[in-house]
Amino acid sequence: MVAGSVIDRCLPCHRKTARKDRRVSLFTRSRQPLDTAEGGADSEDDTGGAGVAGEASGATEEAGTASGEGADTAGGAETADGAGTASDEGADSAAGAGEAEPAKETAEGNEVAAAKRDEGAEAAAKADGTEDETDASESAGPAGRSDSPPPGWFGWRRRYPRTARGVTIGTTVLAGALVLFALLVPNRLERLGPEAFFRLPAEGILLAGLLLAVPPRSRRLMSVAAGALLGLLTVLKFVDMGFYSVLARPFDLVLDWILLDDAAEFVRESFGRTGQVLAVVGVIVLIVAVLVLMTLATVRVTNLMVGHRAVATRTTLILGTAWITCMTLGIQIAGVPLATKGNADFVNNRIEQVQAGLKDGRVFKKQAAVDAFAKTPPDQLLTGLRGKDVLFTFIESYGRVAIDDPAMAPQIDSVLKEGTNSLKAAGFQSRSAWLKSPVTGAGSWLAHSTFLSGLWIKNQQRYRSLTTSDRATLGSYFRKTGAWRTVGIVPGVRRAWPEGKFFALDHIYDSEHLGYNGPYFSWTPVPDQFSLEAFQRLEHGKKNRDPIMAEIILASSHNPWSPIARMTDWDELGDGSIFNQIKKEGTDPKEVWKDPERVRTEYRHAIEYSLHSLTEWVERYGTDDTVLVFLGDHQPVPTVTAGSTSKDVPVTIVARDPKVLDKISDWNWTDGLKPAENAPTWGMDRFRDRFMTAYGPRGD
Repeated sequence: MVAGSVIDRCLPCHRKTARKDRRVSLFTRSRQPLDTAEGGADSEDDTGGAGVAGEASGATEEAGTASGEGADTAGGAETADGAGTASDEGADSAAGAGEAEPAKETAEGNEVAAAKRDEGAEAAAKADGTEDETDASESAGPAGRSDSPPPGWFGWRRRYPRTARGVTIGTTVLAGALVLFALLVPNRLERLGPEAFFRLPAEGILLAGLLLAVPPRSRRLMSVAAGALLGLLTVLKFVDMGFYSVLARPFDLVLDWILLDDAAEFVRESFGRTGQVLAVVGVIVLIVAVLVLMTLATVRVTNLMVGHRAVATRTTLILGTAWITCMTLGIQIAGVPLATKGNADFVNNRIEQVQAGLKDGRVFKKQAAVDAFAKTPPDQLLTGLRGKDVLFTFIESYGRVAIDDPAMAPQIDSVLKEGTNSLKAAGFQSRSAWLKSPVTGAGSWLAHSTFLSGLWIKNQQRYRSLTTSDRATLGSYFRKTGAWRTVGIVPGVRRAWPEGKFFALDHIYDSEHLGYNGPYFSWTPVPDQFSLEAFQRLEHGKKNRDPIMAEIILASSHNPWSPIARMTDWDELGDGSIFNQIKKEGTDPKEVWKDPERVRTEYRHAIEYSLHSLTEWVERYGTDDTVLVFLGDHQPVPTVTAGSTSKDVPVTIVARDPKVLDKISDWNWTDGLKPAENAPTWGMDRFRDRFMTAYGPRGD
C-alpha cells in the first residue's frame, strides 16, 4: 500500500518528464521519411486492441470530446488533437484507420507504440480533469506551435466542436443524397416524381462493392472518376429534360449540338440580349457546379464507407440480394419497378444513338440519290397546274392536337367550319388529310425541307447534307419548267439565309423586306395578316405578271404564343403601326407560362388567328387560278400536346378550279378544311412525289 501511494503521487511528475522527452523524440522523428503503412497497425484486426493503433484509437474515443480539439478526417472520423492523429503518428487519416497494414516489430515501431500509449493515458487523464489547459497547450510542440495547420477554416472547428460535428454529419448526408439523386433521377420531367427515388439502383450497389474491394490508391482514382461520370450523366439527363419538353425526344450526342445555338438565339429573340446572357451563364454555372459537387460527394461517400468497412460491406451485400430478389419477382411501387438498372440502359441507348448517328450520313446519301423525276423533261413537269398560282403555306405549330384535343376542338372546329363555308361561298372547294412530320415541338426547317424535297429530314446533319446537294425540290421543279416565278415569304428569317438558293426561290422576302414597321409579337417578327397582305402588295397583286409558286411561312403561331396579334381591317394595316396598340393589349409570356392551361389557351388563340388570316386572304384576293396548299409543320411542344406522341399535322388543298381537285380524287381526302379522324395519313416526305405525279403528264 505504501509503495502504491508513492507511485501514485509520483505519476504526474513521471508523466510530465516522459512527455517532454517524448516531444523531443517525436519532433525529431517527424522530419524523417517514415512509411506510415509500416509504422501503424491494422485497426480492423479482430484481436481488438492488440495492435498499437487500436490502443491509440481507444484512448482517442475517451478523450476526443473532452479535449475540444476534434478534427474531421477525410473518412468522416473525428479524433482529438494531441491524441495521436497528427502527422507525428504516421496514421493515414485519408484512407481511414482500417487502411494501415500490420507493422513490423522493430525498435522504432516499439518506440512509437510506447509514445502512443503514453499519449492515450495522457488524453484519458485530461478527460478526467487531471490535466490543465497549460499542459494541453504544451503538447502542441516547442514554443506552443503545432507542425500542422489548425483544423477547419481558421481553427473554427476547434473553437466550435459541436457545430463542426453537425456540419460534418450534415455534409455527409447531403453528399449521400446527391449521389443517390444522380443514380435515380430520370431524364424526363413527367417521370420526376417521389416514386422515382424509392428504388434500388444496380449501378450504385455495384459501384459500392468495387470501391470497397480495390486498393486505396485505385479506390481514390475510381471514386473521382465515378463522381465525374455521375456528374456528366446528370448533366445529360438535365439536357434531355429540356429536349423532351420541347422536341419530345432526347438530346442526340452526334447531331444536336447546333440546336443549342438555335436555343440561345430563340431566348434572345423572345427575352432580349440580357435574358440570353443570363440564361447562357446560368447553364454554364449549373454544369460546372454539378460536375464538381458530384465528384466531391462521391469521394466523401467513398471515404465514409471505407471508414466503416464492415457495416458498408454487409449493407452492400444485403442491398445486392434485395435487388436480385426484386428484379426476379418484378416488385413495383406505384407502378415503378423497385429494382432498376436505368443508368446502364441510359448509357446503352446513348451508345446505340451515337452509332446510328455516325451511320446516318451514309444511309441518307443513298436515299438522296433516288429521285423519280430527275430525268423528266421540263415540258412534262406539273402540266396540270400550268397558269396557276401555287402557294405552299406552312402554319407554324399547327398540329393534330389543335383538332383532336377536347379542350381546343370546339373552338378550332368552329373556325374550320366557318372557313370552309366562307370559301365555298366564294367558289372555292377544299380537301384535307394528315401528314406525319419528322419533328415535333420545334425544328420547322426540317419539316419544310422534308415536304419540299421528298426526303425524311429528321436531323440537322441531314438538313446540311440536303442543302449542300443538288437534290431537286418542289421549287426546283417549278422553276425548271420556266412557267413560274418562285418567291419566298419568310418573316421568321432575320439574317442571311443562303439555303434560299437551294430551295430555288427567285426572290426572298424576309422580315426586313415586307415593309413592316410594327412591333414584334414575342418571337414573331411580323403578324400573319400583314405577311399575307405584303405578299399581295409585292407579288400576287401585280398586273401582267407570270404565274407564281410561293413558299409562305406564317409565324404568328410560333412558341411562346404570347402576346398574339388579332385580326384587323385589311384596309387599315398600313405599315403595321396599328399593331402597337394590339400588342399592348396582349398577354405577358412570363405570366402565361406559369400555367400550362393558359399556355394551351394562348396556343389555340394563335392557331385561330393564323387560320382566320389565311382563309380571309383567299376570300379577299383568291382567283380562279389560285391553288393553295397549307399545312402545319409540326405539333406544338409537350406542354400543349399533354403527353401525346403523335407527329401528325393537317394538310389541305384549296382551289376554285374543280379540275385541280379532281386530279387528287383518288387520294380519298376529306371534303373541307378539317380532316376526318380516319383520313389518310402519309409521311411528309411522300407528298412531293404524289403531288407531282397527280399534276404530271397524265393530267393533260
